[in-house]
Amino acid sequence: MAIITFLSDFGESDHYVSAVKAKILSSNSGINIVDISHQINTCDIAHAAYVLKAVFQDFPKGTIHIVAVNSIGQSGDKYIAAELEGHYFITTDNGLLGLISDQEPREQVDLNTADLQTTFPAKQVFAPAAAKLAGGSKLQSLGTPLTRIKRMLGRHLKANKRQISGNIIRVDHYGNLITNIDKTTFDILSKEKKFTIHFSRETVNRVNNSLNQVEAGDVFSIFNDQGLLEIGINQGIASELLGLGYDSPVTINFEE
Repeated sequence: MAIITFLSDFGESDHYVSAVKAKILSSNSGINIVDISHQINTCDIAHAAYVLKAVFQDFPKGTIHIVAVNSIGQSGDKYIAAELEGHYFITTDNGLLGLISDQEPREQVDLNTADLQTTFPAKQVFAPAAAKLAGGSKLQSLGTPLTRIKRMLGRHLKANKRQISGNIIRVDHYGNLITNIDKTTFDILSKEKKFTIHFSRETVNRVNNSLNQVEAGDVFSIFNDQGLLEIGINQGIASELLGLGYDSPVTINFEE
């Protein structure tokens, strides 16, 4: 059974989410539609990219992902479909795909909507394209091949034997601070070394294995299920109490 995921900044108080699903199901009522989230901050491509990157590979290869965040886009932005890492993405050509993967799409097409006037591309463009893919249509049948699409580049950490310099890339629902410092890099550089993690005016010199290793109100640092360093306060809102947010710096210093 075909799977279509749906990620948007539509919220839950209006008809938009249901309208897109109705459009898909009117073509094929047997399609399985999975909501990733509709609480993405309005037009926040970085937020959408973080959420999508965290989960899309957990779905089976061949899954179709509708991404309706900042879907109107800028003047001249195309509506596109692309195959990337064995998955299909239908979205606006706003650079988001460059933030979820370092790979180039294997194939990408313009959905040929230059003459279409719509305020609701998720329903009028994305939903029909997704339904066709789910029904067995080939990607190239959906539009005109593109030689390139827009690709935003996310922040990359800097690392040497003495220091890892990273940034906060997401403040989650709990106020926890998720960084772009990955466990693989940390494990390589931290072997048999003492280290100190610096953020705001705080420092910690250990990485916890679980949140309950610290008392309520205390700071924890942990590598989450994505393998990214996460900083929080047990039963507290770290973003508010530490005064940190998106793009704030986090460094790890190593002692020789």
